[in-house]
Amino acid sequence: MKGWGSVPAPLMATMQLSGLASGLDWKSLVDQLMDIERAPIDRIEREQLVNTQQSNALKDLNTRLATLQTASTTLSDQSLFSGRTAASGTTGSTWNLAATSGTAAGSYAFNVTQLATKARREGAADITSGLNTTADVSGLTLATLRTASIPTAGTFTINGTAVTVATTDSLDTVFAAIATATGNDVTASYDPLTDRITLDSATDAEIVLGAANDTSNLLAVLKLANNGTGTLTSHGTLGSARTNSTFATAGLRTAITAVDGTGAGSFTLNGVNVAYNVNTDSISTVVKRINASGAGVTASYDAVNDRMTLANNTTGDLGMTVSESAGGLLGALGLTSGHTVVRGENAEFSVNNGGTIISTSNTLDATAHGITGLTVTADSTTAETITVGADTAKMKEKIDAFITAFNAVGLFIDEKTRVTSTNGKVTTNVLTNNREVQAWQRDLRSLGFSAIAGLGAVDRLDDLGIVTDRDGRLSVGDTTKLEAALTDSAADVEAFFTTATTGFAAKFKTRVTAMIDSGDGVQERLAATNSTLDRQIADLERRLVQQRELLTSGFIAMESAQSQIQQQSSAIANAFGTSSS
Repeated sequence: MKGWGSVPAPLMATMQLSGLASGLDWKSLVDQLMDIERAPIDRIEREQLVNTQQSNALKDLNTRLATLQTASTTLSDQSLFSGRTAASGTTGSTWNLAATSGTAAGSYAFNVTQLATKARREGAADITSGLNTTADVSGLTLATLRTASIPTAGTFTINGTAVTVATTDSLDTVFAAIATATGNDVTASYDPLTDRITLDSATDAEIVLGAANDTSNLLAVLKLANNGTGTLTSHGTLGSARTNSTFATAGLRTAITAVDGTGAGSFTLNGVNVAYNVNTDSISTVVKRINASGAGVTASYDAVNDRMTLANNTTGDLGMTVSESAGGLLGALGLTSGHTVVRGENAEFSVNNGGTIISTSNTLDATAHGITGLTVTADSTTAETITVGADTAKMKEKIDAFITAFNAVGLFIDEKTRVTSTNGKVTTNVLTNNREVQAWQRDLRSLGFSAIAGLGAVDRLDDLGIVTDRDGRLSVGDTTKLEAALTDSAADVEAFFTTATTGFAAKFKTRVTAMIDSGDGVQERLAATNSTLDRQIADLERRLVQQRELLTSGFIAMESAQSQIQQQSSAIANAFGTSSS
């Protein structure tokens, strides 16, 4: 057949119509020939598909084997079997108990007769000045009152009549409203000497304050409450520190003078220096600074009693030292004079009816009671019996995890290697012909069911109540037997699972690791094989393209020749026909 070069381009396009001149459907013939020639590619692609399916199955199997490997590794950890739990025999106990691995099992009778407390220094009360220096309170609005709580707008009730107040009202305005609401029977006044407000009935009739539907908290802010008489007085001083205002404007009764020209001063707590500045610092900032320091002390301000308190961070009969120059901040806060020192107390307890043991902490550990690994945090003075035993729940959890992983591997291998026959038709699976995987199944079952030589009362899974069914699946058939073994033969169970190299878990881990490595190797080989097959397919595809082009050009040349012959025949016939006429 002639090549493309012998056929003119216009004719080439015409000849693409199969059989136009020859009547032969040569394009279909070429397609059929190419289908036959493509058979090797189809066989290679089927081989690739099988390889991919096998690789994916091995990958899935390796995932399950990795889970089994992890479960085996967990069972080889000695700390699992030396783990302990601690429980109180007292119903509803609020003690916090902990026992670390290896704590001696047994019962311990604890009797706590005294809890440890923190030492604290309670400052003098009423460290801030009163609301006002005179009885004239016309200039004090509710919004600016220096009280422990901020007054709210709304209504309060006196003798059954509601009084409406706004935060812009002055105390004098409120006093006038009280008089109006009571028909001028009740008068209100402020005493700057006692820093209290008094309500007085001119008729000495009982004054009744408050109602369930009051919406203002003013009565509570002013510390006024019913007492069944015609005279009511605030039950405490009203002035309170502005905790967020600088010390210069906080309203402290005592001036702070032990500062330099910039207002800076300092004091020490337990030997730790704490600096402050009266022009920039407030009670809030100094409290935060103390609490963040290394003094081991927590500072707080009680707005209700207008008092500062310092408390040790740790419990026990421990001291607290404070030091500053006369006229310093601690003095102004009532912490160096007029204060009260409350000593911390040590915890006192006994174990198993022994002598009294002293601890500075309520967390009683081996340093106090001598029982290594046991920690008892007591929050009440009571006697409780603490039982320390093996952590059987955790052991069973990990054994169950191993059984689940073991069964998952066995089920997967059975599924992927299964051969079935239905009506004489045999069906195989993706790993049916993989003898290595089938051998893995036998190895795992052998390891799972065999005894470990040289051990004590526990040398096989059956000794733990773990049984196997006819399909080779494991299960806990006797929970009582398992619980008894974990409780009474913990050392034998530990030896069975954790003995290095020859123990149950070690053998499983070694064999499963080898299986995973082998599976990875097979996957790599299958991937390499498929890559080689990809190159073979590419080579064959190129050859098919070339062969199609060659066949196509040959048939087109044939069509061209046939067309030329037909044209020549027509010309000759026409010529003879013209001559005879």
